[in-house]
Amino acid sequence: MNGPLDGIRVVELGVWVAGPAAAGILADWGADVVKIEPPAGDPARLFRRMLGGDMPTNPVFEMDNRSKRSIALDLTDPDGLAIADELLAGADVFVTNVRLGGLERLGLDPDSVSSRHPHLVYASITGYGLEGPERDTAAFDIAAFWARSGIASLLTPPGGDPPFQRGGMGDHNTGLAAAGAVCAALVARQRTGRGQVVSTSLLREGAYTISFDLSVALGWGLTLAVGTRTSMGNPAMNNYVAADGRRFWLVGLEAERHWAPLCRVVGREDWIDDPRYADPASRHRHAGELVAELDAVFATRSLEEWAAVFATEPDLFWAPVQSPEDLLADPQFSAAGGIVEV
Repeated sequence: MNGPLDGIRVVELGVWVAGPAAAGILADWGADVVKIEPPAGDPARLFRRMLGGDMPTNPVFEMDNRSKRSIALDLTDPDGLAIADELLAGADVFVTNVRLGGLERLGLDPDSVSSRHPHLVYASITGYGLEGPERDTAAFDIAAFWARSGIASLLTPPGGDPPFQRGGMGDHNTGLAAAGAVCAALVARQRTGRGQVVSTSLLREGAYTISFDLSVALGWGLTLAVGTRTSMGNPAMNNYVAADGRRFWLVGLEAERHWAPLCRVVGREDWIDDPRYADPASRHRHAGELVAELDAVFATRSLEEWAAVFATEPDLFWAPVQSPEDLLADPQFSAAGGIVEV
């Protein structure tokens, strides 16, 4: 079955992850994507050597460059640049995450391309935005999305070191945002007949990721504390360890709704009427002892056994803490369309 972008032609000048991720999503949705690479190739092709040594495939590169055609062009050569411009003339969308200074030197910046090809939707993905003194500053997602946006700080426990993000986390989120912006611009073009420039950045995507916290900071002037497992104010919103060493997360966000089901599954119905735990504020005051007691209870059965118990309470929400291998073997992940042949 053809996708919703069937017939849409995309030219990608992307490197590493964020730009290629955006174009890869557009390809998933049916667009015909031509990827422009330098003669030495997209530097993301180095991931095989960086991560796997002499492994026979390059899954990280293949992930974001699926379903594309590719052409090698030397854009510093007038002939190569002319071919690129010819591709743009016949395209609907141009996606790039090359730094603005380099694009300007090539005449491939938003203003130049839009003036030559007003029909084109130009999707610009940057580290820090199209304006401002750092518009051309180099950025990988661990810099702009993870560190500078505030995400790493908000995940750092008191006195601890900032955690490392996983590869491409910010890039993939930013690529998804760019793909959505492209689709909105294509809808607008149907009405106006003209393309437009759409943009996103690793920094803005990082800020949106923690917009829950930023809205509290802007609205109330407060910073929400970093949660620690042994003292979570809501013990029903915490992770625990079963007897077999497997972790799981209870998701009792609505304190009054989820407290009684939790008491019943752990065999402590007496807690429901215990004045120490009568309301969310009381449970917050006694959070440390409650977490300790729940730790002891959950250590008595395997996760499989607890899963069967949890199933008896429809208002007991939870999820296993899975490894990548667990996820790939999870039948619900496959049923939800998580693994697709391309």
